[in-house]
Amino acid sequence: MANLTLYELEGCPYCAKVTNKLAELGLEYDSIMVPRSHSERTEVKEVSGQTGVPVLVDEEHDVEGMPESDDIVAYLEETYGN
Repeated sequence: MANLTLYELEGCPYCAKVTNKLAELGLEYDSIMVPRSHSERTEVKEVSGQTGVPVLVDEEHDVEGMPESDDIVAYLEETYGN
């Protein structure tokens, strides 16, 4: 199965767009909920260089921290869509 990790924030509409796509494609992933405060988001900043979410990590395809929900959705469709 895919080795995906999604950094997200509860109630984030951009994150929901990505989780909906993951569900639609039937992909399993690890969810890491980030703190509400941007100043406390050290883990996601280390991965992606910024504090915004969602951020996708796909170790299987050497994706180390892809930001932007539209980019992530397009990547998921291209990589895992049928």
